[in-house]
Amino acid sequence: MKRIILLGPIFFAITLVTLTIIQYDFMRGLGWHPLNDPTFDWPSGLALGPYGIVMTATFIISGLLIAVLAIRLKADLESDITSQAGSVLLVLSGLALASLAFTTDPTIRSTPATWHGRIHDLSFVLLGLTLFPSMITLGFSFRQNEAWQKCSIYTWLTVILVVPSFILKGVFFYIFLFAILCWIEALAWKLSFLPTGATRS
Repeated sequence: MKRIILLGPIFFAITLVTLTIIQYDFMRGLGWHPLNDPTFDWPSGLALGPYGIVMTATFIISGLLIAVLAIRLKADLESDITSQAGSVLLVLSGLALASLAFTTDPTIRSTPATWHGRIHDLSFVLLGLTLFPSMITLGFSFRQNEAWQKCSIYTWLTVILVVPSFILKGVFFYIFLFAILCWIEALAWKLSFLPTGATRS
């Protein structure tokens, strides 16, 4: 399982790029543009296309792998309030990502919002409300653990980069996605080479 967690961010990135290329014309038809309006129904709109089931499955698999990663962190870090809170928040962010599997509604439409579209939008909000606090909290937890101290600085630098990128949207959203995937991959890489509980004092 430790090695499988390593594949999560890579799997998500490859799927995202591949589906965007394959469904490029479909996404353009929704109003999306890779430079002028990159967040217009992207990436969620990929689930509406002819290969949408792949994006739906990717949301679920990637979200669950993040939740598993968070549970592993909880087992390996010191049992204090920061590590426990940060791990729980990261689990919730993973579940929020998995919940994006509820299909979004296209922005341009003539019909009312659907129940699954509302759940999708709520899940996206919950993802932001849990992911950023989890990173900040885990940064403090890493700082207190000798084996994870370098990850503390890296985590906070990532937060400094991704929060403005998330707020500004546009092409900056690509930076947000890339930085988050790299951060998750870095944690998964470190955990994959540590026996459970090895970093506890």
